[in-house]
Amino acid sequence: MTSCLGIFIEPNIIKYAKISKDHDVLRVESFGIKFYDKLGEAINQVISDTYSYKTPISINLSEESYQYFYMFTLLNKNDLKKAIQTEYEAFCSDKNINKNAVETRYVLVNTIDDKEKVKVIHMAVDKASIANQEQPFSDYRVSTIAPISISISNIANLKQKENILIVNMENETTVTTVVDQRVYQVDKFPEGAGDVLGDIALKENSYSKAYEICKNSTIYTMEGQELQEESNEYLDNIMPTLYKIATNVKEIMSDETLKITKVYLTGTLSVINNVDLYFQEILENEKCEILKPFFITDTPKISIKDYIEVNSAIALALQGLEYGVKDVNFKKQTFNERLNNSLAKFNIGKGEDSGSGKSKINLDLSGSFDLTETWLLRTLGGLFILIIVYTSLSLFINRSIESKNEQLAYVKEDTQNKINLVMADIKKVNSKTSDYESLSENLKNISNEVSENNKNRNNIPNLLSEIMYAIPKGVQITSIENTTSKHIIIQAQSEKYEQLGYFKAILRTKGILSPDTIVSSPGEKTENLVKVVIEGDLPWEKS
Repeated sequence: MTSCLGIFIEPNIIKYAKISKDHDVLRVESFGIKFYDKLGEAINQVISDTYSYKTPISINLSEESYQYFYMFTLLNKNDLKKAIQTEYEAFCSDKNINKNAVETRYVLVNTIDDKEKVKVIHMAVDKASIANQEQPFSDYRVSTIAPISISISNIANLKQKENILIVNMENETTVTTVVDQRVYQVDKFPEGAGDVLGDIALKENSYSKAYEICKNSTIYTMEGQELQEESNEYLDNIMPTLYKIATNVKEIMSDETLKITKVYLTGTLSVINNVDLYFQEILENEKCEILKPFFITDTPKISIKDYIEVNSAIALALQGLEYGVKDVNFKKQTFNERLNNSLAKFNIGKGEDSGSGKSKINLDLSGSFDLTETWLLRTLGGLFILIIVYTSLSLFINRSIESKNEQLAYVKEDTQNKINLVMADIKKVNSKTSDYESLSENLKNISNEVSENNKNRNNIPNLLSEIMYAIPKGVQITSIENTTSKHIIIQAQSEKYEQLGYFKAILRTKGILSPDTIVSSPGEKTENLVKVVIEGDLPWEKS
């Protein structure tokens, strides 16, 4: 049995839930909400209350941002990774962001309207923000640091061919779009529970009391025929924020390509009575409901409504138990941490078996031992550690070998394909040798002519020379036009989309053209050739 403690941290409030997993059975061991003035003390109290001193902990990111890129599906894994990195570097350059100061992750998802492209959900967060979020847990085992906007989908009962929105109204609001069981888009809005609780807390001088007021407030709607003459004075603090959130959600739903069929509400503001009916009226969507964890049902002692209050913490705990979207963990683990996690899967401690009927490695280390027993225990302990280390290293090496073999197989296949293409094109290349020689001579003549007019190193001949040596095999340049002193238009063609994309990447990464100015037309395929027009400015001023 494994377990994970999910802790969702926001200003003034902590939500926590400890989830255990026995095979495929999930169970909530403990959960709750704490309000705090000193975060460290509150975390220590949560750890103590849940007996989670050695339990892996999953926490939320803070202040992460999202970018979206679109890549050709024909790119191999390595080229795709390089292309994403190039796109993000261009984004950082445009927004004056220091790319070395941020930690990034990305998720790939199929696009709805273009089967030849893949959508990249790119996440970035300041490294200092990660360190600040993790700092209060220095004495505990943080295994996962994940964005709540991605993790929140873990608790939904997702169905195939169903498009939904998950509106998580915590301190700020995140709207997670899920298409066919995959997270497709994330939108963040500053409006949320922080605005409502902050306003009420100013009146009541208590954040916890503000939360209880929200929990006991009721929205009276025409739909529910619950209009009453008496009014709640705090609704004036609640309704403007809810209206802004609902309006933002409605705008997202206006995208007809998404075809949203259901809206789920969760987060602190979802505890307000009839909030689902209110959203239903605003969104004009009959399928609007409060999000309930898929594995939890009502019990005589605990209502499911109590669990809903800590949905964010439950989602993080499931993320720590390796549910949901992979590759979104911003926690960097050392080798020692990975080894400790492997060792933690074994139950070594005092006492007898709990009677569950499941085998355990359980050593009773109480009492005193003679020399023989001491020697035996040390020997067994040493052997046990050697076995664990050997097993861990073996698994690590085997996985590395498997990964390298997969890469090698792909490289061999890719190389063979390229050889086949080269062999098929040899006759064409030989027949056009004179054309290439003529083009090379023309380029040299142009270079010499321009050199007479411009003697500095940053000139047009340098550009043409760089292009001549940088052009990939299989790519033909049909024309190069210098429309102004800085602007260059290149017309190129090839038999494959990826070769033209690689040529564009070379122009950007090698600085042949200014990366911020490079644009290209969509590939136009005629017969067996794909033609594109690439434009950009020289990275230097013409002398």
